Amino acid sequence: MPVSANLDKLLLKAYEEHDLVELADAPIEAIAGISKADEEALLAAFGIKTVRDLGTNKYFKAAAAIVALADSSQKGH
Repeated sequence: MPVSANLDKLLLKAYEEHDLVELADAPIEAIAGISKADEEALLAAFGIKTVRDLGTNKYFKAAAAIVALADSSQKGH
């Protein structure tokens, strides 16, 4: 089943027409709000070059999991 999502507000204009595979392999500056300086810092600190690297980084995944679990545990209170 094809998946459709409007990601325009998340991306720089130059990347709005790219498909998901191209976006995953795009430099992280493709994400709106990530500057060249941010990109350089993430590369130096974590070796992150692409959107895929960012999304699969173990530290970022751990942080996302902790936040998701914390949010879901608060809904029960």
